[in-house]
Amino acid sequence: MLKTAKYQPESTGWFTSTRTNNGNQCVEVRFDGAAVFIRDSKFRRNPANSSHDEPIITVSAVEWMSFLSVLRERPAGGVRLTAHTAADGFTTLGYGEIGLVYTPGEWDAFLAGVRDGEFDRIALAA
Repeated sequence: MLKTAKYQPESTGWFTSTRTNNGNQCVEVRFDGAAVFIRDSKFRRNPANSSHDEPIITVSAVEWMSFLSVLRERPAGGVRLTAHTAADGFTTLGYGEIGLVYTPGEWDAFLAGVRDGEFDRIALAA
């Protein structure tokens, strides 16, 4: 079950932006220790998809906060997590070989949550 919150503690379940309409099509994030996991909720809705094949991006809390800084248009160096919005409005969130594609509405809801600080993560000591 998804949940939403303003600030997430060290370890949580998956959550979405409070701006997400119904939680069925969204950027989902989970914090666990020093790791941040990102997935696309649409993957599980397709009965042909196996949960074992679900693409999940894993980054450190430091990488995550650097990425959020970029989204907020603040300079941050060394960001490997990228977002590219195509002419059709769909945004691909990429990290290495993994790419998650979000609809314009999904990405807008995620960005609104980013601006509101809903996805902020304190970098934990290693």
